[in-house]
Amino acid sequence: MLFNSYEFIFVFLPLALAVFFVLGTVSRRWALSSIIVASIAFYTWWRPLNLLIMVPALLINFALARALLRFVGKKQKRRVSRAVLIGGIAFNVAFLGYFKYANFAATVAHDVFGRDLVLTEIVLPLGISFITFQMLAFLIDVHGGRIESFTLRDFFLFAMFFPQLIAGPIVHYREMMPQFHRASCRSDKEDISVGLTLFAFGLFKKVALADSIGPLISPIYDQAASGASISLLTSWMAAVGFTMQIYFDFSGYSDMALGIARFFGIRLPKNFYSPLRASSIIDFWLRWHITLTRFLTAYIYNPLALWLTRRRLAKRKSVYGGRSTTLGAFLELLMFPTVFTMLISGVWHGAGYTFIVWGLLHGVYLTINHGWRQVGPGLFKDKQSYARVMEPVGLVLTFVGVAASMIIFRAATMGSAVNLLKGMIGVNGVALPRAVFDRLGPLTGWLGEVGVARGLEPGIEVNLIVPWIVLLTFIALALPNTLQILAPHEPALGVKPPSGMTGFRGRLMTWSASPAWAILLSLIAAVGVFQLGGQSEFLYWQF
Repeated sequence: MLFNSYEFIFVFLPLALAVFFVLGTVSRRWALSSIIVASIAFYTWWRPLNLLIMVPALLINFALARALLRFVGKKQKRRVSRAVLIGGIAFNVAFLGYFKYANFAATVAHDVFGRDLVLTEIVLPLGISFITFQMLAFLIDVHGGRIESFTLRDFFLFAMFFPQLIAGPIVHYREMMPQFHRASCRSDKEDISVGLTLFAFGLFKKVALADSIGPLISPIYDQAASGASISLLTSWMAAVGFTMQIYFDFSGYSDMALGIARFFGIRLPKNFYSPLRASSIIDFWLRWHITLTRFLTAYIYNPLALWLTRRRLAKRKSVYGGRSTTLGAFLELLMFPTVFTMLISGVWHGAGYTFIVWGLLHGVYLTINHGWRQVGPGLFKDKQSYARVMEPVGLVLTFVGVAASMIIFRAATMGSAVNLLKGMIGVNGVALPRAVFDRLGPLTGWLGEVGVARGLEPGIEVNLIVPWIVLLTFIALALPNTLQILAPHEPALGVKPPSGMTGFRGRLMTWSASPAWAILLSLIAAVGVFQLGGQSEFLYWQF
């Protein structure tokens, strides 16, 4: 059951909220327990086998966490506690590895050793990657003494809260459970109005924007996968078109998840914040899948970089930081941890060569960005000059780099990805739409002589794709995002209204309930609901 479905919007969610609010008048304990029941029902709707796989895994994590809790603060038990933690990490990694990567491992074995391994079909539990990362963070936090106590009910409420079950955000126990413990479990006008606004905007982004451009660009990727040579303009439409599709898909889901949680009086952490406005790839990853970046930084990058730094210090070698940074320190203490962390990000996103290359590419992007930050400012006379030049240049470079990487993320194989990337730089030739080519008059002869073809690849609806790309790019880059508009009401944890914002954007970011806003919201919601029923699936649900 997806958020953008009739059964969720008109049956499941109203029923879950009704039960929650009714029980809230009797007992907070019962009301919170009803969320667990609703989450289990939500999780089993798509495939009941999900529950038979995930519940035993969650119970094992609960038992491991309880064991760790007994060792917190006891120095004599530190080795035992560390062994339990390592065992818990190994269990979760193996659990995720089997269900998500066993078939890919068989493919790699065939490619490397030429051996065919026969595997039965493995059921991929819904949201397994998100749940596994949350369990890893939970165990590490318990071991570190950052979680002092928890009950089985609280654990399942944290682990299976259905608004963030499909595709995040990846949350921490210590930021969620205090909210559940404080929740009034009663209907609140502000929570309902903010929740409805978030959900309506998210639904509109998903079904009216992302789902509209998706079918238009899919034929390009299908042709690339079939081996057809894709020309310059078509390749760029594939790159930017899919970037816009996944942008509004993930933005829509993030808004809907925030809205659903807010109905229950819960604020989830922000997970998406206009990443295409980033002026560097570092800034992009602070805006795109924010909680994943937070997890990878806290639990992979920082420990690895710290361990490597201590090792270099023990050898009396220089470390990373400041103008005295050596090339060796940069490569070992920044490049290696960064590339390794982004490799993990790529593998986490999917089982396939394309995801591995995508992760490594972003690791290289980030390394180059960090390297530029070391030397770039020194090429300008002052910080103002640097910012004046690099903000627009960085915006364009980041957009192009992200769009190019999305080719690899979306392509079915590395071969089709290379095909499209070659097309983006003109290796596969240049072609113009017939309607454009025929209107160039005397230039047509010269264009033919230099190799510009008349007409794009068959089945490419350029007259629809280009307007959609222009519209979606304008929305992504020029309009305030949903969290900015609703900032006065803290739509996500820690989101506050900016100061000093004036003009049109400023007026939008002082949102308050009014008849005009109610009419606008009703129209947006109506468009979203009327678009339901077609083929639609959140791109991030499989992770």
